[in-house]
Amino acid sequence: MAPFSMMTAGVSWLVKSFTVSSCTGSVARCSSVLSAAYFSPVKCLSSQASGPPKRPLNGYMRYVLQQQPMVSRQNPEIKVVDIIRKIAQQWRAMSPEQKQPFQEASLRAREQFKVDLQHYQAQLTPAQVQQQALEKRQKIAKRKAIRKKRELTTLGKPKRPRTPFNIFMSEHFEEARGHGTQAKMKSLLEDWRSLLSHQRQVYIQLAEDDKIRYKNEMKSWEDHMVEMGREDLIREQTLSSKKMAAVKSPAAHKGTQKAKAKATKKATTTARSKTTRKTTKSSSAKTVRTTKKT
Repeated sequence: MAPFSMMTAGVSWLVKSFTVSSCTGSVARCSSVLSAAYFSPVKCLSSQASGPPKRPLNGYMRYVLQQQPMVSRQNPEIKVVDIIRKIAQQWRAMSPEQKQPFQEASLRAREQFKVDLQHYQAQLTPAQVQQQALEKRQKIAKRKAIRKKRELTTLGKPKRPRTPFNIFMSEHFEEARGHGTQAKMKSLLEDWRSLLSHQRQVYIQLAEDDKIRYKNEMKSWEDHMVEMGREDLIREQTLSSKKMAAVKSPAAHKGTQKAKAKATKKATTTARSKTTRKTTKSSSAKTVRTTKKT
């Protein structure tokens, strides 16, 4: 069963990156559409001269590529996401025998990919290997940042405060000169620079109010994250300020003094008890020696 998240993520990529020859016949008759498209090599999987070979598609994605043009012609009124959903339903309804040609083609492409990758890596210089490792780390860091941003959005993290120019631009974007976004932004920037000081002060004050809004919302949100056990999402400056406040607070100071006094009292009591035991032992030894002499 193919996960629908992978389907939706690859919709635009499928539409823009691939062109597949048209297929005739009914969609239900899967055996009639398993012809040359699955046993001939896929052109998009061939290695490029200037870059590494592309990873092969799995069996399901090959089926999507084959069925998408036909389903689009049969249902021109539905969206691309609905087309992918329809193809996924067809894939789930297929028997293992009907899926086998797609999966076998994927296995063959995977073996060819390993050979092409080894050949490509053998031609790289040490500098190119280091550059590829650096690019890989950058891609991983970018993916992590994107995932974290999505998580923060899902958890309802407040939006950052807007600048005075952002507020000005949002208010006047519709009536700005120009037909494209860049042209409008350029004209708005010119208008912003031509504003008088008292006119610009209005937006500066709005930006200051937005900073207060952001500060209050962030405090509530971070308190909620602490209750949820997500201290990892709290800003470093907030953690530092909380530590400093805990150290400087009178209650914490009194607690520290009480703890020190308790420790000192315990150490004194222990020392006295040791001294008492030594004195007792010494007295006992003297008594025993006196008794022996008598």
